[in-house]
Amino acid sequence: MSELITAELVDLDLSAETKYDAARSLAERMVTGGRVTDLDGFLADVAAREAQMPTGLDGGIGIPHCRSEHVTAPTLAFGRSEGGIDFGAADGPADLIFLIAAPAGADDDHLTILSALARRLMDPDFTGALRAERDPDAAAALIRGKEAVPAGPAPDPSPAGGATADGTASDSGATAGEPFRIVAVTSCPTGIAHTYMAAESLAAAARAEGVVLDVETQGSAGFERLAPALIAAADAVIWAHDVEVREKARFDGKAIVDTGVKAGINRPAALIAEARRKAERGETSAVAGGVAQQDGGAAGGGDHAHFGIRLRTYLMSGVSYMVPFVAAGGLLIALSFAIGGYEIASAKSVADHFVWGEADSWAALLNQIGTAAFAFLVPVLAGYIAYGMADRPALVPGFVGGAIALTINAGFLGGLAAGLLAGGAVMAIQRVKVHPTLRGIMPVLVIPLLASVVVGFLMFIVVGKPIASLQRALTDGLNGLSGSNAIILGIVLGLMMCFDMGGPLNKVAYAFAVGGLADPTPGSLKVMAAVMAAGMVPPLAMALATTVRGRLFSKTERENGRAAWVLGASFISEGAIPFAAADPLRVIPSVMAGGAVTGALSMAFGCTLRAPHGGIFVVPLIGDPFLYLLAIAAGTAVATALVVLLKGMRRATEAPAPATEEPKISVAA
Repeated sequence: MSELITAELVDLDLSAETKYDAARSLAERMVTGGRVTDLDGFLADVAAREAQMPTGLDGGIGIPHCRSEHVTAPTLAFGRSEGGIDFGAADGPADLIFLIAAPAGADDDHLTILSALARRLMDPDFTGALRAERDPDAAAALIRGKEAVPAGPAPDPSPAGGATADGTASDSGATAGEPFRIVAVTSCPTGIAHTYMAAESLAAAARAEGVVLDVETQGSAGFERLAPALIAAADAVIWAHDVEVREKARFDGKAIVDTGVKAGINRPAALIAEARRKAERGETSAVAGGVAQQDGGAAGGGDHAHFGIRLRTYLMSGVSYMVPFVAAGGLLIALSFAIGGYEIASAKSVADHFVWGEADSWAALLNQIGTAAFAFLVPVLAGYIAYGMADRPALVPGFVGGAIALTINAGFLGGLAAGLLAGGAVMAIQRVKVHPTLRGIMPVLVIPLLASVVVGFLMFIVVGKPIASLQRALTDGLNGLSGSNAIILGIVLGLMMCFDMGGPLNKVAYAFAVGGLADPTPGSLKVMAAVMAAGMVPPLAMALATTVRGRLFSKTERENGRAAWVLGASFISEGAIPFAAADPLRVIPSVMAGGAVTGALSMAFGCTLRAPHGGIFVVPLIGDPFLYLLAIAAGTAVATALVVLLKGMRRATEAPAPATEEPKISVAA
């Protein structure tokens, strides 16, 4: 097994000013050592991981890392910056930077070493020694000198299964009587560093507090389940995670603190204190098959930024469950129009009249199936927003609130409000202490009943009518859009569709457009057309750019460019994400400009669309299809020209690469 780090992979005078330049400088050492085969491809993977969550940690540490097919062996490069580099940590720049590279199929032994290193980064003696060291050989030896032993007073007997504090905590800190017991799960998107650092940080805090803590690390080095007896004996549970916790049902009925993995690293004592408080109040969470009740913020519930992230997650949960209904129902309706014309929407019920050999009967059948699917849009949106907030007990009041929103003509906005009200009502009821004998019927009877009454009252009597009035005003406004107002709306929708390409803003714009299709008007059909046209621009622009100026892109990007043609033509905006992750400062502004042009032109041309998806495959269903394609072509050309110009300017400022090598393009500046 090759050494994780050597002196050649250590830079004690790292001069980079940005995290991207730091990653490039350290990655170049990996390329020189034969540890990385494609510099740009590897840096794109690092940037994509960084886009998921900043990798800066309190205490002046930056740990950019990823799994990549361009890595030949697990490798660590270390850089020390005198001025510090911003990696997004709350307490400021990082002076110790560890670039961790893991192969896509790394073996457990190597990953265990990386996980042990991640734990040792929580040891101030270890980081202090690295700050004082002046010799690269000694620094490399220090980093790998205790590779198999995690930091802390007691070694971890099972690193693949997690950092366990059982025994050490009770021996060193527990007072007389039964100690407080916690089980924890830590996980991060890559499963290499944050997962194990959070485990070690929680274990150290538990030892200091005299708490018995057992941690299950759901990371790359293995997934060894906590023993059922440990979970049963636990007084509380801590989930410090940025990916879904696996097998959540094991923790049903426990007091749960649910937060991000960075909180586990930076605020372990606060999380343990919150777990104590929840257990003392008798709070429990129903998690079977779903998401636990959220506590509104890590260790205190007052973190507004954290609440904002949770609110976005709730809304995205509803939208993600709604989209299949949109796709199936919308395409069926669009196909019915293609066969029988728009007047097929007023056909008699096929249950009463259906002729096997008549095309109009088949068109009416498709239309009525699609319309039935569309009738679920608002209830599903509301139900799964509530589900994302408070798990299965919130489904009933969420669906009920969504159905009421349809009844009072509150539409899409009413569904959003109903979902949030239902989730909030369930979360409030779950906080009420109840006798243990009632806990079994709370999730299946009491909570759905009470929350449905609350949501029904609020939607019918309090907030429903104002929202319905707002919905009508919005609909009337869309119908009356013309001239400059329509163009401005097209620009805004185009910018939103292209900013995060499948992310929250993209989904908000798309959901806004789809909501109008439930009760189509001339204005809402124009909005749908502008949204789909703008969403096609990012992948089409990247495909065109890699075709006309391929030398500005890495080999991996050129390969992605070929696939982006199909993705863009199919209205799959996510096809441009690899390019945006690799070079966000050039790609994202370029495609946003192109999307704004396309959205504005589509609205100016008065193009309409009744299908919620399909790309060029539903062009026959578009009003003024030739002008519509012209709008897409214009926006694609603008985005392509801008990204080529910006990448070319960057290339001109870089030193030329040797003639025998493929030009190296920076990931970002």
